Amino acid sequence: MATTAKKKTASSSARPPKSAAASKRKAKTRPPTERKATARPSKPKTPKPAETPPTAAKISTSILDAAIRVLQEAKKPMRCKDIMEQMLARKYWTTQGKTPAATLYSSIFREIKTKGKDARFKKLERGLFALNPTK
Repeated sequence: MATTAKKKTASSSARPPKSAAASKRKAKTRPPTERKATARPSKPKTPKPAETPPTAAKISTSILDAAIRVLQEAKKPMRCKDIMEQMLARKYWTTQGKTPAATLYSSIFREIKTKGKDARFKKLERGLFALNPTK
């Protein structure tokens, strides 16, 4: 049994060419006077209240600045977990993260690595940090 398959020609599978009128045709547009008004009416602007000077509650302290404050008050080397507990208890810094001690550790480590001897912190041993006496 021999089966015969029809061969597709290039002309049968390709799209028919567009007519000259179809390619030159543009979308219908209305003249500017007949366009629909789509803009919403503007609301009257309310005056903004005068800015007040920043207070202690509005100023956000960086995690490193808060850690320095805790270490200055403690006057002894501390671990990141203990520093973070003190920071949160005294409300020097707030977070909703799940691992704030890890965030503090990476921030301190990054400062030590980038600034070297000019860093504000000094790593004494694994996980134990103190203030750098040269700063």
